Amino acid sequence: MNETTNCDFCGKEITEVKKIFSSEASHICDECISMCSKVLEKELIKDSKKEFQKGLSVPIKIKEHLDDYVIGQIDAKKVLAVALYNHYKRIDKPVVKNVEIEKSNIMLIGPTGSGKTLLAKSLARIMDVPFAIADATALTEAGYVGEDVESILSRLLASADFDLEKAKRGIVYIDEIDKIANKSESSTSGRDVSGEGVQQGLLKILEGAEVYVPVKGSRKNSSAETILFDTTHVLFICGGAFVGLREDDSIKKSKKAPKMGFLKKEDTTDEKKLIEAKELISFGLIPEFIGRIPVIAELNKLSKEDLIRVLKEPKNAIIKQYEILFELDGVELEFTDEALEKIAEIAVEKDVGARGLRGIIEGIMLPLQYTMPSEENLEKCIITKEFIAKEKEVDLIYAKEKKDELNKEIVYKKIAN
Repeated sequence: MNETTNCDFCGKEITEVKKIFSSEASHICDECISMCSKVLEKELIKDSKKEFQKGLSVPIKIKEHLDDYVIGQIDAKKVLAVALYNHYKRIDKPVVKNVEIEKSNIMLIGPTGSGKTLLAKSLARIMDVPFAIADATALTEAGYVGEDVESILSRLLASADFDLEKAKRGIVYIDEIDKIANKSESSTSGRDVSGEGVQQGLLKILEGAEVYVPVKGSRKNSSAETILFDTTHVLFICGGAFVGLREDDSIKKSKKAPKMGFLKKEDTTDEKKLIEAKELISFGLIPEFIGRIPVIAELNKLSKEDLIRVLKEPKNAIIKQYEILFELDGVELEFTDEALEKIAEIAVEKDVGARGLRGIIEGIMLPLQYTMPSEENLEKCIITKEFIAKEKEVDLIYAKEKKDELNKEIVYKKIAN
């Protein structure tokens, strides 16, 4: 009797496939097993995605969350939303189908006060992970007085309440990264203590490595307790103004501009080019350093309209904070639209960006914060453009009882007269 074994799923004979697996009454070929394995793998990836998210939504939702705290910078927020989403997917699934997903650190480039630090803080808030800020200018090459690069991880560990596993999934923001660029290529005297040497020191932790980190203090203290810290899953965000990065381009444009007469249409077109790695290398960052920060997001200088929105729209807007401070004293605080516009104009004139807004408002509000708590029956305080320009006193509205008492005093005086 000549019996031929067929696959019960696809019906193929044993001669048409590599192998057929059989039980007492069932048969399945290697091709059907492979297909079922792929379907199952896709389902497992979907399930792991649901488990991984735990409150983290898709990039569109991350961008919407950033909108609650940062005004403008739409393109930069989109870049950051995708980078954050991919980073934490990578943490949960570092290897899929034998493909290792590499870490993508982020570079934020933009003028002072454009929102670089706030964006980094907001990303950490979304993920509810430890967050640490370091200043690149305070870092020095090993063997010199100053902070070691490992001190950055010490801060992250401290922000995680010294929970090592929690700290390993945190976010680190390194500010003023442009200040460690080695711009003096022709310099031959002395060593670049806080420049290229620091860049070299940062390479290891940016890429992902096990580093001995001082729990407290600096590694230069030989008696300091150290702990082994794996930076593989730490997301590093570097930020800097990079003043003069495109100075050559601006010079070229000025040469092309006509000295007099009408502008041509092509002269008025201002197409913004993406910043390329070679520009950062020309600025003074070493190629190895740039290679470990593949995601670059450029932030624009905030306009007057943007600054007005910064004052009143974010969840933690400066105006809202002052309103609450006055409310705690039982006083309603109101800024007129013209007053907000005037504050924004001052910030533009001083070229301080969003970061300088608080300093400007502090100067305006200090005299009021000093005298208002002593005022009785004060109901409302209105900040006007004229008050900011020191052309007029602040508008104060007192409670009704106070007004009635004043009216009584006027009546009594008339009767007495």
